Amino acid sequence: MAQTQPDGYLALPATGKGPGILVLHAWWGLNDTIKAFCTQLATAGFVAFAPDLYHGQVTDTIPGAETLSQALDDHQAKADLAAAVQFLNEHAQPSDQGFAVIGFSLGAYYALELAAADPEHIRSVVLFYGTGGADFNNSKAAYLGHFAENDPYEPQPNVDWLEESLKKAGHSVTFFRYPGTGHWFFEPDRLDAYNQAAANLAWERTLAFLKNSDTV
Repeated sequence: MAQTQPDGYLALPATGKGPGILVLHAWWGLNDTIKAFCTQLATAGFVAFAPDLYHGQVTDTIPGAETLSQALDDHQAKADLAAAVQFLNEHAQPSDQGFAVIGFSLGAYYALELAAADPEHIRSVVLFYGTGGADFNNSKAAYLGHFAENDPYEPQPNVDWLEESLKKAGHSVTFFRYPGTGHWFFEPDRLDAYNQAAANLAWERTLAFLKNSDTV
């Protein structure tokens, strides 16, 4: 019996099938930017699902995002992710390698956790200006990271530590730092931070990484 769709946004390619990608939203919640990103992935041939970790709540202010992220129950969030993995596994094209997870900021933390907790399903991980800690030895994923040059939320020592830790654990790791950018440089609704040139380059690199991972 097929699983009912969890709270979230599902984007399907024109064919209705394709490799699966889990998209984990930033601390703003499941906003239109994340939905548009899922649609962009679907246009590129992927089945993209973004679980709603806030269950309907969304904000566009930093104080509001701080409140929502601090109220997020970690245990519930991980249960929501497990349900999303099961749902995507039923709707995406079967793959022996599993599928990809893309995390933005807050979502990057959970992407790293998920790759360690569910190594059989997660084939590749893409991080947008977010880090975190996990037992990277458990993961079987390859990693791609996009990080800002000037980012008080993710200082360079944090990024360097994560890159080195993943490499020490034996993973394929490619981290890019984007000169002149700050946190949220990929999100067009963040008018104070969006950098179109960097965002376009990050998208091209992400697409190449995902397509390469799908054929490995």
